[in-house]
Amino acid sequence: MTSVVQLTREGGVALILVNNPPVNALGHALRAGLLTAFTQAQRDEQVELIMLRCAGKTFIAGADIREFGQPAQAPILQELTLAIENCNKPVLAVLHGSVLGGGLEVALACHYRIANGATLFGLPETRLGLLPGGGGTQRLPRLVGVATALEMIIGGEPIGALQALDLGLVDALYSDEPRVAGLKHARQLLAEKALVRRVGEAAVPTEPAEASALFAAQRSEIARTRPDSFSAPRCLAAIEAATRLPLIEGLQHERALFLECMASPQRAALIEDFFARRQAVKNRQS
Repeated sequence: MTSVVQLTREGGVALILVNNPPVNALGHALRAGLLTAFTQAQRDEQVELIMLRCAGKTFIAGADIREFGQPAQAPILQELTLAIENCNKPVLAVLHGSVLGGGLEVALACHYRIANGATLFGLPETRLGLLPGGGGTQRLPRLVGVATALEMIIGGEPIGALQALDLGLVDALYSDEPRVAGLKHARQLLAEKALVRRVGEAAVPTEPAEASALFAAQRSEIARTRPDSFSAPRCLAAIEAATRLPLIEGLQHERALFLECMASPQRAALIEDFFARRQAVKNRQS
């Protein structure tokens, strides 16, 4: 276990707490700590359900972009999300703040999700010349359909909690403190004898003919409005793979496309620009 992840137990509920301020960024220490915590919770015979939440003002708000361009360190995000999804005990994510990028991919790997009413959800990777590389292109279409997945992944705009509830991205909204709300929902799931519910095993709900039309329209839209984008057409290809491949093969395809984006000069330039703008904000505030 690492200092950024704490594992405790209350009755039959394993409580996994992420505490990696300021935004619980999903760096290597956090990924490794989460994998260890989930593994230990699974092995504990007294644990009936695993609950994941984050300290501070937000759930995991994305990857640690300082690691971009560096050699990948295991576990990579795909490995972590697959391990979470493959847990043989129900996993509940208690969400608040900004559930973005890798944070949303972790949430999608959990079997149940509840959120504070002010929570925002998004996959903004295209703005950094990337695509979601932790299973987001494979799980999101299975949960909300092709049209919404294309909009969220290629458009990159976040959605609010009410829309997430309407789409089925979350199961319920809460207003209490996250730990209190999470334990209440966890006990409800246990009382209902809720089963493990893996998004990756679900079929994409969009009919093939409709999906084909959506992909054709999106391809034309990218060519018209973002002809120079390296990541957008690869995001589309990854989402398309979710409609025709089982999860593991789709994840392999996603990973290959993600690595293409990581190697792109466009990705490097966009991230350099991101850091420059962030530094400019800090300079103005100092």
